[in-house]
Amino acid sequence: MSSREIERKFLVRRLPTGLKRSRRYSIAQGYLVTEPDARHVRLRKKGKNASLTFKLVRGSGVREEREIKLTPKQFASLWPATAGRRLQKVRYEIPWRNVLIEIDIYRGENKGLIVAEVEFPNRASFRKFKPPDWFGREVTGDKRYSNIALANE
Repeated sequence: MSSREIERKFLVRRLPTGLKRSRRYSIAQGYLVTEPDARHVRLRKKGKNASLTFKLVRGSGVREEREIKLTPKQFASLWPATAGRRLQKVRYEIPWRNVLIEIDIYRGENKGLIVAEVEFPNRASFRKFKPPDWFGREVTGDKRYSNIALANE
């Protein structure tokens, strides 16, 4: 699968009501290659699904992305190569107006961090988006909140 990813990222001031009723996934994520300003190769196990993803940065908030599904055996054989570049989180998916908000509640070394990401179909909706009142400060483009930086801490 190949796509263009256009997204904004925010800290979460407070969790929305009804969060426990939302779809949720446990995510284990590790990096095989990390060039934060250029490209990276990520391994991810989201629930029972595993994938390898290549991302290429194309500017603020926009990335080219290619994802390949992996079998559990393929994932297990590659996972050791991510040692020292991993993170754990629980992701909640919340439909809101005409977008899907993904709330990541980090575990392990990043415990306590809660971030919301919103992906958009185009740059116009990216610019027009008005976040809900439970969002905090926008951190789109702030490298400290990239999953690569969080996995390397």
